[in-house]
Amino acid sequence: MDLSKLIERAKNILLTPKTEWPVIAGETTTTGDLYKNYVLILAAIPAVAGFIGMSMLAFGLFRIGMSIALTASLVGYVLSLVLVYVYGLVINALAPTFGGQKDSMQALKTSVYASTAVYVAGIGAIIPVLGWLLSLAGAVYTIYLLYLGLPTTMKCPQDKAVGYTAVSVIVGIVLGWIVSLVVGGITTGGILGGMKYGAASVITTPSGDEVKIDPNSSLGKLEQWSKQVEAAGKKVEAAQRSGNADAAGQAVGGVLSAVLGGGGQPVESLPADQIKPFLPETLASLPRKSMSVERNQAMGLQISTGKAQYGAAGGGPDLSLEITDTGGAHGVMLLAGWAGIESEQQTETGYEKTYKQNGRIIHEEWDNSNSRGKYSIVLGERFVATLSGGAPSLDALKSALGEVNLDGLEALKSEGVKPN
Repeated sequence: MDLSKLIERAKNILLTPKTEWPVIAGETTTTGDLYKNYVLILAAIPAVAGFIGMSMLAFGLFRIGMSIALTASLVGYVLSLVLVYVYGLVINALAPTFGGQKDSMQALKTSVYASTAVYVAGIGAIIPVLGWLLSLAGAVYTIYLLYLGLPTTMKCPQDKAVGYTAVSVIVGIVLGWIVSLVVGGITTGGILGGMKYGAASVITTPSGDEVKIDPNSSLGKLEQWSKQVEAAGKKVEAAQRSGNADAAGQAVGGVLSAVLGGGGQPVESLPADQIKPFLPETLASLPRKSMSVERNQAMGLQISTGKAQYGAAGGGPDLSLEITDTGGAHGVMLLAGWAGIESEQQTETGYEKTYKQNGRIIHEEWDNSNSRGKYSIVLGERFVATLSGGAPSLDALKSALGEVNLDGLEALKSEGVKPN
């Protein structure tokens, strides 16, 4: 390994990416060389920094034991090595959708070198209070690096780079979420219950030359999603060429709508008068003390939220009910459903877990020390109903939320859906 070459490459991809990507695309390398000469070293930065931040430099904040910090850092490091390879497979599989050329090595190089910003920003984990700011900056710059690199390495047309980047980022978020759940489970005592993708995402022929994405798998659904994002990306490119600032702004909003909306049809969230019936006047024999419903819109996305507080006038138990229509951002719910993430975390005084039951995603939280909890259900991959507060048990919260017409709310999942 030549450390000077590693530093030079990292510096160039971060400071002069437009000229460095063509150099990268023209290089001949192997998977082993990429890992030995680049990934193994840079991926160690966030792992080592995270270990130091978790175990030594918490500055009075919550600090975990050395052994747990070391285990979490090592597991995170190993998973990051796997993640960058899997991400390369995803970039390669999506290439034809955006007019690119499949090339597994070019895809892996794209994944590796675009991740440089995230690796370097990982140094911020030494200071947990500020680390998230650097992580955010690294993530944003990685998106920019992907946008610049995909047309060069994967040979996709420039006018499709926006859509290609957007879908690649979505998949990256899901993969990163998985890693954070595993590492987070180690540091907090949680247990990753599993991840189920259903049918195989990628099928390789005996020759190994062709890859077919199962349309019923998570990756297959993302591919269908990508077609909508691709169309939105074309509008951005056209608006940029026209020089019309207003049109460009609307087009960017279209990409955001396509990404957060799951690539499907546009959705207008429920108006206030349709949310109100799902905030009953009494709940668990407690009268409603207050209620509010609002619908907000930004860049073509609408989200509606209804809230109600329940409790006796003289004090005692209190409950908070919230009904959310994710509307134009329902793609986030689709992602959660497709990924099938399940997790469970036990603490000294309670637990927290997420699972899927009868096609619905459910999240539970309970604290025995104060007999308070939270129970949430995702309905129709669009609505979220949450009840929180004091109760004799979590089952009591479940029973109380059952008094809300959840089936009626789920039946409205197609309400406000507009044709493309």
